[in-house]
Amino acid sequence: MQFDDDADLDTSEVQDARGSRIPGGKATVGGGVAGLIALLLGLFFGVGPDQLGLTEGGEEPTAQPSSLAEVQRSCRTGKDANARDDCRTVAVVNSVQDYWRQEFPRRQGRYTAAPTVVYSARVGTACGTASSAVGPFYCPGDRKVYLDLGFFDELRTKFGSSGGPFAQAYVVAHEYGHHVQNLMGTLGCSQDGRTGRNSNAVRVELQADCYAGVWAHHATRTPDESGKPLVTRLTQADIRDGMDAAAAVGDDRIQERFQGRVTPESWTHGSAEQRQNWFRQGLRTGDMAQCDTFR
Repeated sequence: MQFDDDADLDTSEVQDARGSRIPGGKATVGGGVAGLIALLLGLFFGVGPDQLGLTEGGEEPTAQPSSLAEVQRSCRTGKDANARDDCRTVAVVNSVQDYWRQEFPRRQGRYTAAPTVVYSARVGTACGTASSAVGPFYCPGDRKVYLDLGFFDELRTKFGSSGGPFAQAYVVAHEYGHHVQNLMGTLGCSQDGRTGRNSNAVRVELQADCYAGVWAHHATRTPDESGKPLVTRLTQADIRDGMDAAAAVGDDRIQERFQGRVTPESWTHGSAEQRQNWFRQGLRTGDMAQCDTFR
């Protein structure tokens, strides 16, 4: 995955809360067994940690001076995105939102941008206080994506993904798929409390995978404000990394790896095969209308 070296990044779309503290706040889930359970339940859950019962509330993180402007200082151009993980996140967020900003009007809609909050260890949100054990998530309460960059190392070391820059891009695009669902009114379908292969919770997650594929289909042709695409190259190897990441976070793979058995009745995200198939559907068609997982 390659970005235009000379492209300007819009750092206003990413808030850097690394090194922040939560005054009076305390995440209720840490490492060990509790953290693992939260991870199994919450990975790519699509909604905030309040839905997982982690806390009853949360406070906005307060950034320390040393970290407040790290992204703004370091992530100026596509060249920076090609060299640094945090800058790559900025570039992917820019590209994903450029696409949806242009796609919504074509469908007589209006896209409202959502920032990504990059944090470490724990973060306060409108959905509650979460530790990094929850994995990347979207909070509909404040319309923000939350991401601990350390997750991408865990995706490779704990979940067996091949990793790579596009695995990171797939995760970010998936979370923005939930933002698209929130704007369209379909995200709430996951809140009926049911689980299982054919549950609404799974259908919502698979649709977000499909939306991630739709963005990937258009990524190298989506212009930024300069009129040129920010993403200049997306190879078959990149796509394989994205497909591998989708499979690695399938419910069946996670259950087999961490509990030694597969229990489809408790699925909330879909199997490895389902997740790959719907990501492939979006990538192949480039049409969000072909992402109706509720049929």
